[in-house]
Amino acid sequence: MAIALFLATILGVVATGCREQDNMALLTETKECLECDLSGAELANAELRAAKLNFSNLSKADLQNADLTRSLLDSTNLQRANLSNAKLTRAALTNASLQNANLSGADLEGAFLRGVDLRNANLQNANLQNADLSNANLAGANLAGANFQGAIMPDGSIKEPADASAEPTDGS
Repeated sequence: MAIALFLATILGVVATGCREQDNMALLTETKECLECDLSGAELANAELRAAKLNFSNLSKADLQNADLTRSLLDSTNLQRANLSNAKLTRAALTNASLQNANLSGADLEGAFLRGVDLRNANLQNANLQNADLSNANLAGANLAGANFQGAIMPDGSIKEPADASAEPTDGS
């Protein structure tokens, strides 16, 4: 009985590692990996246009300079992911978690960010033109230099060209 338990434990560990490799292979071959565990994945500079990654775990993944144009990332965990200079034009990230993520210089033009958790995220110099941020949580996020022109903000307002800069005003 003890030997069977020992073998089951070892085989379980091997199978888990195998699944992670299978997920990465599946993503690179088909650009589809729903509900996959890709936490900590090295995907810098990856070409993932129109990838389907809904409900996946990409926490702590390196997606720096990745092209995720028109990708589906709804309800995906991207906490602490590096998405600096990533291209997420018209990507769907509804209800995704981007808490503490690095999105500095990212292109999120026209992205669907409804209900997204961006608490403490770095959005410095990010392009959020025409993005939908309805009900998004931006508490503690670094918005310095971010472009929100035409974006639907969490409160439902639309940023006009005159007030599209994220720079704080002094009230004068």
